[in-house]
Amino acid sequence: MQTTPNIPATPCYLNGAFTPLNEAKVSVMDRGFIFGDGIYEVLASYGGKLFRFEQHMARLERSLAELRIANPHTQAEWKAIAMQLIAHYDHSTATSASNAINPNSANAPSRADHLIYFQLTRGVAMRDHVMPQGITPTVFAMCNRLPRPSPAQREHGVACVSADDFRWQKAHIKSTSLLGSVFARQISFDADALETVMFRGDYLSEAASSNVWVVKNGVVYGPPKDHLVLEGIRYGLIADMCAASGIPFELRRISREEVLTCDELILSSATKEVLAVATLDGKKVGQHLSYADQPGPVYHQLYAAYQAAIAATL
Repeated sequence: MQTTPNIPATPCYLNGAFTPLNEAKVSVMDRGFIFGDGIYEVLASYGGKLFRFEQHMARLERSLAELRIANPHTQAEWKAIAMQLIAHYDHSTATSASNAINPNSANAPSRADHLIYFQLTRGVAMRDHVMPQGITPTVFAMCNRLPRPSPAQREHGVACVSADDFRWQKAHIKSTSLLGSVFARQISFDADALETVMFRGDYLSEAASSNVWVVKNGVVYGPPKDHLVLEGIRYGLIADMCAASGIPFELRRISREEVLTCDELILSSATKEVLAVATLDGKKVGQHLSYADQPGPVYHQLYAAYQAAIAATL
């Protein structure tokens, strides 16, 4: 079978079967390829334990409902796919010579951290904008190493730039139609920055692939959960961590001026976990405060709480 150059032969899951990633194929008439007509989820796994799995499944269900696609798997089946992918991945990459893994066991032990990607499209049909009925969804999943933030990023924070949010008005759907986010991330990449913080008009929305949190006078603020923002899985987690740490927390519209004059600015996502922003558009975040050259106290509290949440899953 012909393989694809530069794509690893690590295992993936496609429509009920496990196969090398560089050999996996879908039809050119798949609506995910033609229209971007599908949704996805990205889950972190620490030491072989899925992190906030139920919350990811709830968001997957919400996205599928918006697209009128029936979920082809139960939560137990999704979990089994994820665990089998982890076992297959660890076996194929020989992550630990002392830890022989049976690739056929969904319960095989793992000491590594992983990132699991689930994608569902509406399926294969002749090209027509109308949603066809009665076709079988295409289900794809893969596993990779979880690229956690570096010690330097933790210690010093990261650079971000800002841009107008030019994406569509249904940002609450975790859609595979990601060209807007691709453009947004390229803006920061071209500026040698980690993320692009976006505004719809005068109000904060989110970053290209992260949620954004503003800290002012010890209060954590986030944009409201509506159709203009993807509700990251860490929305609920950060609310819980703030409550447990005695940090006031509020969701509301946040103006551009409030972002530019905030005490701290924090990103959250599966790969960033929680990560402090050191500069925005070349200007120091919280430059009016004594700790402007390093992440602030609220970030440190949230980081410690996040690591405790990870430890609680192990």
